[in-house]
Amino acid sequence: MDVRDPALSVNAAEVEFTAIRAQGAGGQNVNKVSSALQLRYDIAAASLPEGVKDRLRALPDRRITTEGVVVLKAQRYRTQERNRADALERLQRLIDGVAAEPIVRRPTRPTRASQRRRLDDKTHHARLKALRRTVGE
Repeated sequence: MDVRDPALSVNAAEVEFTAIRAQGAGGQNVNKVSSALQLRYDIAAASLPEGVKDRLRALPDRRITTEGVVVLKAQRYRTQERNRADALERLQRLIDGVAAEPIVRRPTRPTRASQRRRLDDKTHHARLKALRRTVGE
Protein backbone atom coordinates (compact mmCIF):
# COMPACT_ATOMS: atom_id res chain seq x y z
CA MET A 1 0.00 0.00 0.00
CA ASP A 2 1.33 3.42 -0.97
CA VAL A 3 1.19 5.85 1.96
CA ARG A 4 2.13 9.29 0.67
CA ASP A 5 2.62 12.43 2.73
CA PRO A 6 -0.29 14.76 1.85
CA ALA A 7 2.10 17.73 1.86
CA LEU A 8 3.97 16.12 -1.06
CA SER A 9 0.99 15.33 -3.26
CA VAL A 10 0.20 17.52 -6.26
CA ASN A 11 -2.66 19.95 -5.70
CA ALA A 12 -4.78 20.01 -8.87
CA ALA A 13 -5.55 23.71 -8.37
CA GLU A 14 -1.84 24.56 -8.75
CA VAL A 15 -1.53 22.83 -12.13
CA GLU A 16 -2.33 24.60 -15.40
CA PHE A 17 -3.24 22.52 -18.46
CA THR A 18 -3.23 23.67 -22.08
CA ALA A 19 -4.68 21.52 -24.87
CA ILE A 20 -2.39 21.21 -27.89
CA ARG A 21 -2.27 19.05 -30.97
CA ALA A 22 -0.24 15.89 -30.68
CA GLN A 23 2.78 15.27 -32.90
CA GLY A 24 3.53 12.22 -34.97
CA ALA A 25 1.48 9.72 -36.91
CA GLY A 26 -2.23 9.47 -36.33
CA GLY A 27 -3.99 10.34 -39.56
CA GLN A 28 -6.84 12.81 -39.61
CA ASN A 29 -7.45 12.48 -35.87
CA VAL A 30 -4.11 14.09 -35.01
CA ASN A 31 -4.84 17.01 -37.34
CA LYS A 32 -8.36 17.69 -36.03
CA VAL A 33 -8.33 16.97 -32.30
CA SER A 34 -6.22 18.64 -29.60
CA SER A 35 -5.77 15.57 -27.44
CA ALA A 36 -2.26 16.31 -26.17
CA LEU A 37 -1.83 18.39 -23.02
CA GLN A 38 0.89 20.67 -21.77
CA LEU A 39 1.17 20.79 -17.98
CA ARG A 40 2.66 23.85 -16.28
CA TYR A 41 3.50 23.73 -12.56
CA ASP A 42 4.99 26.80 -10.87
CA ILE A 43 7.36 25.55 -8.18
CA ALA A 44 7.44 28.87 -6.28
CA ALA A 45 3.63 29.00 -5.96
CA ALA A 46 3.31 25.31 -5.05
CA SER A 47 2.20 24.16 -1.62
CA LEU A 48 5.29 22.00 -1.14
CA PRO A 49 7.81 22.25 1.72
CA GLU A 50 10.68 24.64 1.00
CA GLY A 51 13.29 21.86 1.02
CA VAL A 52 11.42 19.92 -1.66
CA LYS A 53 11.01 23.09 -3.74
CA ASP A 54 14.75 23.79 -3.53
CA ARG A 55 15.69 20.24 -4.55
CA LEU A 56 13.16 20.36 -7.40
CA ARG A 57 14.62 23.65 -8.71
CA ALA A 58 18.15 22.23 -8.45
CA LEU A 59 17.37 19.24 -10.68
CA PRO A 60 19.35 19.23 -13.94
CA ASP A 61 16.17 18.61 -15.92
CA ARG A 62 15.32 20.38 -19.18
CA ARG A 63 11.61 20.20 -18.28
CA ILE A 64 12.20 22.79 -15.55
CA THR A 65 12.56 26.33 -16.90
CA THR A 66 14.91 28.99 -15.52
CA GLU A 67 11.85 30.72 -13.99
CA GLY A 68 11.15 27.57 -11.95
CA VAL A 69 8.19 26.20 -13.89
CA VAL A 70 7.85 22.49 -14.65
CA VAL A 71 6.57 21.98 -18.21
CA LEU A 72 5.43 18.47 -19.19
CA LYS A 73 3.91 17.43 -22.51
CA ALA A 74 1.57 14.45 -22.41
CA GLN A 75 0.59 12.98 -25.76
CA ARG A 76 0.88 9.24 -25.22
CA TYR A 77 -2.87 8.58 -25.31
CA ARG A 78 -5.68 9.54 -27.69
CA THR A 79 -7.88 11.22 -25.09
CA GLN A 80 -7.30 14.33 -23.02
CA GLU A 81 -8.44 12.60 -19.82
CA ARG A 82 -5.83 9.85 -20.08
CA ASN A 83 -3.13 12.36 -21.06
CA ARG A 84 -4.10 14.54 -18.08
CA ALA A 85 -3.78 11.57 -15.71
CA ASP A 86 -0.45 10.62 -17.32
CA ALA A 87 0.94 14.15 -16.92
CA LEU A 88 -0.15 14.34 -13.26
CA GLU A 89 1.40 10.94 -12.56
CA ARG A 90 4.70 12.00 -14.16
CA LEU A 91 4.72 15.24 -12.15
CA GLN A 92 4.06 13.29 -8.96
CA ARG A 93 6.95 10.91 -9.76
CA LEU A 94 9.22 13.93 -10.28
CA ILE A 95 8.23 15.34 -6.88
CA ASP A 96 8.55 11.93 -5.19
CA GLY A 97 12.07 11.66 -6.58
CA VAL A 98 13.21 14.75 -4.65
CA ALA A 99 10.98 14.24 -1.60
CA ALA A 100 13.57 12.42 0.50
CA GLU A 101 16.36 14.59 1.83
CA PRO A 102 19.74 13.22 0.68
CA ILE A 103 21.96 11.73 3.35
CA VAL A 104 25.13 13.74 3.87
CA ARG A 105 28.21 11.53 3.84
CA ARG A 106 30.60 12.11 6.69
CA PRO A 107 34.14 11.16 5.69
CA THR A 108 35.78 8.59 7.95
CA ARG A 109 39.37 7.50 8.42
CA PRO A 110 40.54 3.92 8.04
CA THR A 111 41.27 2.08 11.27
CA ARG A 112 44.81 1.24 12.28
CA ALA A 113 44.08 -2.50 11.91
CA SER A 114 42.76 -2.04 8.34
CA GLN A 115 45.86 -0.02 7.43
CA ARG A 116 48.09 -2.79 8.86
CA ARG A 117 46.16 -5.49 6.90
CA ARG A 118 46.53 -3.48 3.71
CA LEU A 119 50.28 -3.13 4.15
CA ASP A 120 50.64 -6.82 5.04
CA ASP A 121 48.75 -7.77 1.85
CA LYS A 122 51.00 -5.50 -0.19
CA THR A 123 54.10 -7.10 1.32
CA HIS A 124 52.77 -10.59 0.69
CA HIS A 125 51.94 -9.75 -2.93
CA ALA A 126 55.39 -8.22 -3.48
CA ARG A 127 57.05 -11.40 -2.17
CA LEU A 128 54.98 -13.55 -4.54
CA LYS A 129 56.00 -11.39 -7.47
CA ALA A 130 59.66 -11.52 -6.38
CA LEU A 131 59.55 -15.32 -6.53
CA ARG A 132 58.48 -15.13 -10.20
CA ARG A 133 61.67 -13.32 -11.23
CA THR A 134 64.44 -15.19 -13.01
CA VAL A 135 67.30 -16.45 -10.91
CA GLY A 136 69.96 -14.31 -12.62
CA GLU A 137 68.57 -10.96 -11.43
